[in-house]
Amino acid sequence: MSCIDIPILSLLLQGIPEQIGVVALAYAIAKLPFRWKEIIPLGTLLALTAFIIRSLNMPFGTHTLAIIFSLFIFLMLKSKEVITSLISTLLCIVALSVFELISISSLLAIFNTSQEAVFTDPMKRILFTEPQVILLFLTAFIVKRKRERNDKP
Repeated sequence: MSCIDIPILSLLLQGIPEQIGVVALAYAIAKLPFRWKEIIPLGTLLALTAFIIRSLNMPFGTHTLAIIFSLFIFLMLKSKEVITSLISTLLCIVALSVFELISISSLLAIFNTSQEAVFTDPMKRILFTEPQVILLFLTAFIVKRKRERNDKP
């Protein structure tokens, strides 16, 4: 499967939830209040951006750079803090990468299947990437809760 063969179902069930999780984690790290009316549209916009860039058959990774840049700019406009925005963005991308590596490699080993077999089957692709989405949201809520506790007098 080439990077341009991303089914709409994958966008809806994996890409959009993943990017909403990334934005939620960025908000938590940047100490921004969870405003779902902002988080959901921004996550959706980031996922659509990645989807469109991938469909244009641009070099692989271009979509990731676009997401990083877009998230950084939005956080900077929102928080007015350049360093906090940069750190939040980079930590989110690292978290996503680590969660993806752990989730997919663990599931490949558990189910004794190949990466190619997973990514050529849209349903397997969605199911194998859902744990990283769950981990993003769990991490966002844990970071938010921990920061709230630390900020109380």
